Amino acid sequence: MPMRIALPSMVLALASVAMVSAASGADTVKVAIGQIDAWANQAPTLGMKAGIFQKHGIVLETFGTQGAGETLQAVISGSADIGIGIGTAGAMRAFARGAPVRAIAAAYVGVDDQYWYVPANSPLQRLTDATEKQTMAYSTNGATSHVIALGFVKQLGVKAKPTATGGPPATYTMTMTGQIDIGWAVVPFGLAELQAGKIRVIARGPDVPSLRNQTIRVQVANANALKERKEVMVRFMRAYRESLDWMYANPLAVKYYAETIKQPEELVAMQRDQYNPKDALSPDRLSDLDQVMADAVEMKFLDAPLTKEQLAEFFQIPPPGR
Repeated sequence: MPMRIALPSMVLALASVAMVSAASGADTVKVAIGQIDAWANQAPTLGMKAGIFQKHGIVLETFGTQGAGETLQAVISGSADIGIGIGTAGAMRAFARGAPVRAIAAAYVGVDDQYWYVPANSPLQRLTDATEKQTMAYSTNGATSHVIALGFVKQLGVKAKPTATGGPPATYTMTMTGQIDIGWAVVPFGLAELQAGKIRVIARGPDVPSLRNQTIRVQVANANALKERKEVMVRFMRAYRESLDWMYANPLAVKYYAETIKQPEELVAMQRDQYNPKDALSPDRLSDLDQVMADAVEMKFLDAPLTKEQLAEFFQIPPPGR
């Protein structure tokens, strides 16, 4: 073989070996994601696509679930190391009952990204128009949508029956075919249908006053995985924070996300800026936890608020830094 051909081939072979070696040296982290297509839950997916997690020596194996309840069960069972987008009250309940879960990051403050809707031809104009005979969707038990739905009932006097329907796509089908009266969704799902006049929004998460400033969702880790792989979890959170910064600073994030959900980039940018302000997604923002626990007790998610000692054990957020 002539040297001018052999040399490039050798370089390519060495590069391939180097890439394989780098990949084999990376730590694999299994991540369960409730509502995997929601912008607020995109840091793992977009961070991997941007090469950020790989830069920190981590390769993610991600999979989606129908909601926080399923995500939490995956973490508890150990089939996932980390769960993304868990309702804070649901995670606290699992912890209080002895489940091996710990919060390693805040996920979302407030409930701006969730809404309830009806088909355009529905007679319902407001959520309070619903009767006991009608149904109101939420994803799974313990999810943010469940907390909001219970808040509609307890704080606003809504009479519709909260009903678990799974994720937004399944809920949309059930709502449009009359199997459920009031659907739920998390942006950007349904915004195109809203703009096209197929559905009408009749309620949003912030309509429940007590939820507006709460850290309503957290990211959790399996307690055993956190104990045995603490350094890996620290690197995960470094990559997670960097991925969030990249999502709000680099236009490629909007492009990649728009390609994934098959929506116009303009719609993606609009939902990010109007429904998902960056500050709401801060992993270090723990807000109004006393109210979180008070609501959880009222809604029977918790028997009693967590003590200071329990809170210190439950929240194990790695500090920012390198």
